[in-house]
Amino acid sequence: MPASVEAVEQCQVIMAHAWMVRTFIKHSEEVEDFPELMGIVRAVFDTARALETRTDDPAGYLKMLQKKIGKLRKAAAEFTTNAPIASGHTNFQQAVISMNACVTGLEQILADSVG
Repeated sequence: MPASVEAVEQCQVIMAHAWMVRTFIKHSEEVEDFPELMGIVRAVFDTARALETRTDDPAGYLKMLQKKIGKLRKAAAEFTTNAPIASGHTNFQQAVISMNACVTGLEQILADSVG
């Protein structure tokens, strides 16, 4: 299997994890009092929707991911700041760890695909 196809498959797994964080935050009660949390919801949605149309075109997929990763990275950084303010619950702590791992994983795949 070509490396680019494998890269897309790996990214899709990572995006599935990001989607679960998105779903958790979107449906949390805390988001009503802390709408800043919606930034990660929107960023994951935007990235996932842009990528899902390119799963059959690995080069296009990776190019689109390169375009979207900055916005996702920024949203994850803001989420890292905002989530503990919104809630100290373990679910929020784990969601921060998970989102940061997703961004790191995606960035690593991009780095490996370029070089």
